Amino acid sequence: MKKIYYNKLVRDKIPERIEASGGEYSIKKLNNRDYRKELIKKVGEESDGVVKAKDRKDIIDELGDLLDVLDELRSNLKIKFTELSSSRKVAFIKKGGFKKRLFLVWSEDTGYKSNERKYDKKIKH
Repeated sequence: MKKIYYNKLVRDKIPERIEASGGEYSIKKLNNRDYRKELIKKVGEESDGVVKAKDRKDIIDELGDLLDVLDELRSNLKIKFTELSSSRKVAFIKKGGFKKRLFLVWSEDTGYKSNERKYDKKIKH
């Protein structure tokens, strides 16, 4: 049977599912440093799943997966819910929320740096 190389963090029961379908696999247990690194990469993977979701059910499923990964990362880094709550409050005070549904089309370069992905296509509105 053809091998597919995933090289990614997977949920605990994935090897059992591969076995149940008659497949073979290779896994390794990660040390804590590599585990954190892979959890962070998994956040991106699950976020992409939300972006690509086609309907409400898919969005719910993908958000659930994303929340599981975020919670595991929070736990691994020993981040308290109070720390997250405080960080969210600071961000809200500094940048606001999303209730106004604002979509920034363009802005002059003022040196502000954000962490969004860059998209090549210009969207006209």
